[in-house]
Amino acid sequence: MKTLHVTHPLKDYEIPTENTVLIMGFFDGVHLGHQKVIKTGVDLAHEHNLKSVLFTFDRSPRVVYQKEQNFKYLSSEARKQELIAQLGVDYLYFIEFTEEFSKLSPQEFVDDYMIGLHAKYVVAGFDYTYGKRDIANMETLPNYSHDEFKIITVPKQTFDQEKIGSTSIKELIENNQIDEANELLGYTYQNSGIVIHGLQRGRTLGFPTANLAVGKGELIPSIGVYVTKILVGDKWYDSMTSVGYNVTFSENTGVTVECNIFDFDQDIYGQDVKIEWLHYLRGEVKFDGAQGLVDQLKLDRENSKSFLYDK
Repeated sequence: MKTLHVTHPLKDYEIPTENTVLIMGFFDGVHLGHQKVIKTGVDLAHEHNLKSVLFTFDRSPRVVYQKEQNFKYLSSEARKQELIAQLGVDYLYFIEFTEEFSKLSPQEFVDDYMIGLHAKYVVAGFDYTYGKRDIANMETLPNYSHDEFKIITVPKQTFDQEKIGSTSIKELIENNQIDEANELLGYTYQNSGIVIHGLQRGRTLGFPTANLAVGKGELIPSIGVYVTKILVGDKWYDSMTSVGYNVTFSENTGVTVECNIFDFDQDIYGQDVKIEWLHYLRGEVKFDGAQGLVDQLKLDRENSKSFLYDK
């Protein structure tokens, strides 16, 4: 897959020379609903000997339109790229979603980024928009297409009769339901970050942890203790991870992400790592002292290993 980072307007050399199947959407999280849209486009490209082109944005439109501060994403740009590549897309376009770009009329957008990218088919989800929702939706797209391409609308994808959507998945992740979120994603939710120095209290308790500074803009699961895996170098290690406030010792650290890696003894400060969130174990508890916390951590480790190994 070739990835292009572009700005409006496109330069001639950024435009495909071949006819395409154009796959449209923001695809935050690349969840099961998104995967259906992308696979539909990829299969169509194979069927008609065309190139599949996925066109998306470098940030959420809400950051520009609603001026939303501190927007949290289910997938970083790098993670989105990785997930999309696994689905067999030929070209991935990230366009910078600027104020200027946001002011394009529906017709200008279709002319520049559908017809202009040599689309013979345009594939998108039922709720895709390219301007104001009431005038720039999949039902109105034929009004702008000039019959230059065929329109494939992928219907709503559901799980237990509920729509699979990025917003609902975020709510699950923020409310102790990482297991359910993983089902709707179709893979295990992941964060990336750098290992930083913490208070090193875990080491004194016999449970040394890697403190993770999570990538900017990435959504962190809710407060609690989780069964996890962590990627260090090129190897995944079993682990358990706490997202919390260090309430037992009343330390004003803010929210920390602390990963206790099983059967591991390496200095990894400053290293880039990835963490997968497999299962929610329990909420954060304030103990009377260190021994109560240690006893609970031993139980957490047993429960984590049971989840990992007893399936």
